[in-house]
Amino acid sequence: MSDPAILVVDDDDNNRFTLTQRLKREGWGNVALACDGREALARLAERPFDLVLLDVMMPELDGIGVLVAMKADPVLRHVPVIMISAVSDIERVVRCIELGAEDYLPKPFNKVLLRARVAACLEKKALRDAEQAHLRQIDAQRDRLRELLHAILPDSAVDELETTGRVEPRRHPDVMVLFCDVADFTAYCDAHPPETVVADLQHLVEAFEVAAERHGLEKIKTIGDGLMATGDLLLPNPDAVMAGLACAFALIEAARAGPARWELRCGLHIGPVVAGVVGRSKLSFDLWGDTVNVAARLAKAGAPGCVCLSADAAGHLAGRCDLEAMGPLPMRGKGEVPVFRCRAAPALAAGPAAPISQA
Repeated sequence: MSDPAILVVDDDDNNRFTLTQRLKREGWGNVALACDGREALARLAERPFDLVLLDVMMPELDGIGVLVAMKADPVLRHVPVIMISAVSDIERVVRCIELGAEDYLPKPFNKVLLRARVAACLEKKALRDAEQAHLRQIDAQRDRLRELLHAILPDSAVDELETTGRVEPRRHPDVMVLFCDVADFTAYCDAHPPETVVADLQHLVEAFEVAAERHGLEKIKTIGDGLMATGDLLLPNPDAVMAGLACAFALIEAARAGPARWELRCGLHIGPVVAGVVGRSKLSFDLWGDTVNVAARLAKAGAPGCVCLSADAAGHLAGRCDLEAMGPLPMRGKGEVPVFRCRAAPALAAGPAAPISQA
């Protein structure tokens, strides 16, 4: 503490003068004065102090009243107070110590005792200030860490991690998985500077996050130019397939309107998945299982600007949007599987039954 601020409170002019001179001789020159308790509280409200030398006996508002007021104030309660009292007034001194005063100085003042007690109180105040600053820094770092965790993990996973120290892997029986990727992205990368590629990807990912939140989905991750979201995994969504389809077309339009004028291919499937957090120094929330693989392969199977759906996903949409049967398509690890295509964004309100047209 380079220049601690000290407030001397005494109704006697000689005492104030004597204390001020002795404090300055010891190197503590930042001294303010108050001649009674009310003026002391006014000074304390104006600026921060590191120590108060407070006379016990004063007219109107005495030192005990000032001390009680300080200890009741959240801002002032930690400011150390040394009581000034005659040796014969030991009962009031004891009362002040019980109320939270750090120490006391008897009159007449002993310069050695004054130096020792003032120095001790100022050192304790400096240590406490340093501790509080350190705790504030820890709180700020903890808040920043929580922000980063929320940026990479779902909210429920962060809550579980903070509560138990880990996230239990779970099997979820009926999850909608949406994959989207950029058509001809490799050629685009080769033809544009890296700053442009990253800026355009940032625009797309931001649109993805907005669209996923708007339709009640969870953004899981981005993989290069690929985007993955789920419905009814961690957030309940009673119509996850319809929400996924609407999100996909919202993202297709956002990509077309973006600076790169990209076209997206999208795949949508529903089924069981295993979900959990992996990694030690770099955590990642991820999904595994056949449902994830099928959704990713459906995205590769369709034409840009369309959404390809599995038969399971299409079954959730029958009668509410126009789907075209693309016929059985070969899919690695699955053989021939029926695939359906949607070319336009659905109306979210349920309408009359619409037949699934044949390609």
